[in-house]
Amino acid sequence: MKTIFPTSVVGSLPRPAFVLDLINDRPPLPPADYERRMQAAVRFAVAMQEQSGLDVVTDGEWWRKSYIGVIAELAHGFELGALPDGRPFTLVVDKLAPKTPGFIAREVTFLKTLTTRLIKSTLPSPALLGERMWSASKSAKAYSQRDDFVRACVPVLRRELELVRDAGADIAQIDDPHLCLFVDPAVRALYADPDAAAAFAVDMINEVVSGVSGIKIAVHLCRRAGGRARGEVAHGGGYGPIIKHLNRLKVHHLTMEFTTPSAGDMAVFRELRDDLEIGLGCVDVTPGRIDSAETIAARVRQALKHLAPERITLNPDCGFAPGSGAVVSMDEAYRKLCNQSEAARMLRSECGK
Repeated sequence: MKTIFPTSVVGSLPRPAFVLDLINDRPPLPPADYERRMQAAVRFAVAMQEQSGLDVVTDGEWWRKSYIGVIAELAHGFELGALPDGRPFTLVVDKLAPKTPGFIAREVTFLKTLTTRLIKSTLPSPALLGERMWSASKSAKAYSQRDDFVRACVPVLRRELELVRDAGADIAQIDDPHLCLFVDPAVRALYADPDAAAAFAVDMINEVVSGVSGIKIAVHLCRRAGGRARGEVAHGGGYGPIIKHLNRLKVHHLTMEFTTPSAGDMAVFRELRDDLEIGLGCVDVTPGRIDSAETIAARVRQALKHLAPERITLNPDCGFAPGSGAVVSMDEAYRKLCNQSEAARMLRSECGK
């Protein structure tokens, strides 16, 4: 980055009603019409981010029915369905088989035609896919153990990561809410060996990214802050229990939530490797709550007690619309991002840059 305190979103943006209808085939459209309308929608999403002042943009993940279900675009072997509330689900029911790769890379290719800003692309982590998509009753015939399915996802994701890089993305972010749940004592109690489970999640990410150069690689650590958009449980606990695992990640950047007291003390930054850039979650994603620029800047000033300015990027705690079923105001998200950009300008001025 040429400037300190660059600003970004985590990944997803709110999906207006018409985008939800497009994603969910209401009504079904000829492929050419669907492509034309979704391209127009993504142009709007990018223009909104640019107008808010962001330095790094995404396409809002609007091409995807699900931020993790995108794996079914990359490999055969999945059963697709819908939950009672309309949200899609994806389960592995057969051995993974190659499918035309490049679905996520094509998102990047189109995004590059829309903006000169830096571009971020997102991929799910292998362990997250295992946690959400393996079922003892439906998946065991293909993969008798959850970890076997996780390992099978690694080459699929690695190939897509390489294609995302080749398409010209500046940042590839691997989303791993599963890893970050090990900060919560209640979650840790569910595992016979929570540290071994966390270590396995890290090992799988490292296998995906090892040796991939020419792109900045990030890991998004989410304690389900995005669940505030759907009323789901947010997981408390400081980052201390997983610091040793985070330090083993072969990545350049970590996004970490810090808008709530339950996230713990920012002094934990001193325990992280010096070469890790921190995407500081400094904007509350709770619907109806809009942080002022000063509130956002104050959170960053707390981080500056432990991190050099050059290591900090600004982003919301989580994506604005985790899951395609989340209903979040685009105008509200825009105002939050405008305030985030204003906070960055304030901080640059204070630091003389």
